[in-house]
Amino acid sequence: MPGLAADQDAVSLVRRVSRALNRRLTDLVGLLFHHKSAGSLGAVAGFAIAVVFAWKFLRSSPARPRRPPGPKRPLVGPAAPDSAARDAAEPANPGKLMTRQIVVKRLGGCRKVTCQLLGVIFEEITPQELQTHATVRPSVVELLLEIAKYCDLYLMETVLDDKSEENALLALESAGLFKTGGLMKEKVLFCSSEVGRTSFVRQLEADFHIDTSLDIISQLSRFIRCQLFVSSIEGGQLAGNVFNSPSLEQFFS
Repeated sequence: MPGLAADQDAVSLVRRVSRALNRRLTDLVGLLFHHKSAGSLGAVAGFAIAVVFAWKFLRSSPARPRRPPGPKRPLVGPAAPDSAARDAAEPANPGKLMTRQIVVKRLGGCRKVTCQLLGVIFEEITPQELQTHATVRPSVVELLLEIAKYCDLYLMETVLDDKSEENALLALESAGLFKTGGLMKEKVLFCSSEVGRTSFVRQLEADFHIDTSLDIISQLSRFIRCQLFVSSIEGGQLAGNVFNSPSLEQFFS
């Protein structure tokens, strides 16, 4: 490298000057002891001048540049952050990411959601059917899990007896809706009339309610920020804060 070669030349030159000065100093000391004359004094003066020039040369020599610090090596081992490892172990799922974005956009900032079971989450549409069986619509499972991650989700239904409650809870559990922790059994509410369901929504102070009853939707329109009326039939003159869709999946598609 050019810089390294220049440093070596300077060091070699300094060594040669030093050896020459040592020889000169030895000769002059011997001369002073044997011949204290004007010539000897002149030699001493010449030696002093040579020393001054050598000192100035050494001071004017450029200092060796310091090497810039190298780039820091990434942490390895136990001290390294594990976020990259987690990202590699859990590749992004475009489908889930898209569902999450749609959920956030559709809810429009609402963070507490109440939703009816019959006709929305269950295949069954009447309380009488719920007395004998309950079937979760497969297409709503992933969507409900995403909604439960984003907001506080409560499910509710009007039932005729305790057996209906058991059938509903068993169907939700079998579908895996209680496994992630976002939705719990304590957040599944039952009542004996539509008036009770309306009361539940108001007491919970929901931001967004989903229902198949147009009467309940109409009664709550003054108190709830947004609602979704799930029906294949147009709801007629709905309030401005009420959406209409044939199913929960289509609304969030």
